[in-house]
Amino acid sequence: MNSSFLIAQISDLHLKAGGRLTYGIVDTLGALRRAVAHINASKQRPDVVIVSGDLVDFGHPDEYAVLKPELERLQMPFYLVPGNHDDREHLLAAFADQVYLPLSAQGPMDWVVEQHPVRLIGLDSTIPGEHGGQMDYRQLDWLDGQLSRRPDVPTVIVLHHPPFITGIGHMDREPFINAAAFERVIARHPQVERLLCGHLHRPMQRRFGGSVMCVCPGTSHQIVLDLDEAAPAHFNLEPAGYVLHRWHPEQGLVSHNAVFGEHEGPYPFYDANGLID
Repeated sequence: MNSSFLIAQISDLHLKAGGRLTYGIVDTLGALRRAVAHINASKQRPDVVIVSGDLVDFGHPDEYAVLKPELERLQMPFYLVPGNHDDREHLLAAFADQVYLPLSAQGPMDWVVEQHPVRLIGLDSTIPGEHGGQMDYRQLDWLDGQLSRRPDVPTVIVLHHPPFITGIGHMDREPFINAAAFERVIARHPQVERLLCGHLHRPMQRRFGGSVMCVCPGTSHQIVLDLDEAAPAHFNLEPAGYVLHRWHPEQGLVSHNAVFGEHEGPYPFYDANGLID
């Protein structure tokens, strides 16, 4: 019998060292520990975990030294792409044992993982020292070649920056470079089931090149949903979340938004007399 393959996506961990709170408020280490415990204890345990960028807050080696053992508590493989808060060199030094990652930080940290029912491709959308993202033309040529090589294999692409305008003004001030060219590449390859992103600290979805772009909420803090162009750059402590992507060869890929933590319930819809009145 064909079975499902589960991908848990978490994002924007913003881990700090020395027990420091992010922005003086957010316990990102505690939030990550709760996320890892939740994923490990899931009734349907994910087969892999994707972390879609901003792994740490300032890209410092001591931050990655805190992050690595926390992610290693996951009871399944995990796969990383960098975000604008990360440092390629320090990330690679900390995770040198992750064989899917490139050996050098001289250039984007793009990768491919082939051994799962869904092919995973990681793209490094970061511009060192900048907040916004891009896909340069060398990356697009590489991606086009990779997708052309296995056109019949369902594929999930992971990157940090969503290549579209969201309406959240302070996050849109540095538009994604080469977004249109990137979308044209995706449109040529219908086996791309999803593009998984972070950066925006909110769940969002958008059509992109005939596929679906899925943005993951933050593991700890969320960006305020304010679509005024002049809205300030604020965050809040809405429930932290993740996305669970379920692939089945006959049913395709379905993405479920979920939250961490314990909540009231479950309660039944029905009793011995039918639907509860």
